[in-house]
Amino acid sequence: MIELDIAGLSHTGRVRRTNQDRIAWESSPSGEQALLVLADGMGGHQGGEIASNLAVNAAMEALTPCLSASVDPASPDFVRERLDAAFLLAAERVREGQISEPELAKMGSTLVVVWSIGATAFIAHVGDSRCYLFGADQLQCLTRDDTVVQNMIEDGSITEEEAPRVPFRNVLTRAIGASDDATPSFRTQILAPGDGLLLCSDGLPEAVPESEWLGLVDDRQDAQERVDALLDQSLDNGAGDNVSMILLMLKN
Repeated sequence: MIELDIAGLSHTGRVRRTNQDRIAWESSPSGEQALLVLADGMGGHQGGEIASNLAVNAAMEALTPCLSASVDPASPDFVRERLDAAFLLAAERVREGQISEPELAKMGSTLVVVWSIGATAFIAHVGDSRCYLFGADQLQCLTRDDTVVQNMIEDGSITEEEAPRVPFRNVLTRAIGASDDATPSFRTQILAPGDGLLLCSDGLPEAVPESEWLGLVDDRQDAQERVDALLDQSLDNGAGDNVSMILLMLKN
């Protein structure tokens, strides 16, 4: 029987006055399925907070009922269709908010969703909030940032080492409510016992280098201890942005 351990947290950080991130998760009654959702909002006049809240609520509304259904992970078409529909609903809700309140016209949000079914995880995202694979001795980013800087890295204009020094490094090429294309990038990941999936806003990798993450969580066995350790280090390092994460672990 599959046993999942899930923990999450969201913190304003050391500099920002408000938290524009939002997280949510839910497990199925059987415990073999789980839904994890994280969003990082943007936009003035509380727009970021509103956009991320709308996006997460829409995704949970669209997908939570699916947790009670019997879904075959070997036939991912149903999952992909439901994830696409969830992102479309999130975009519609944010656009409705933009129209109803003109001062929120520039709001938008990233959105990353994991739907795990047994040992199979389906990952969908728009924006630069990420999903990482935590293995026994490896850390791998499973998502591609939808940013101008990532495009520049891929076309050779800059190197990865230069990216942190680019002043517009956080400018998104796609976001919920801020672009016409709400179709998420999609991938599947098979988890082995002991593996974990970490969803996070960009505040975490900006505060703590990825090279330090495995060392911070290596001697911690459960999900809550691991996210607490990552947050503590983020705050110790000054956390210039909101820091949010959800960690799902497949128990041994």
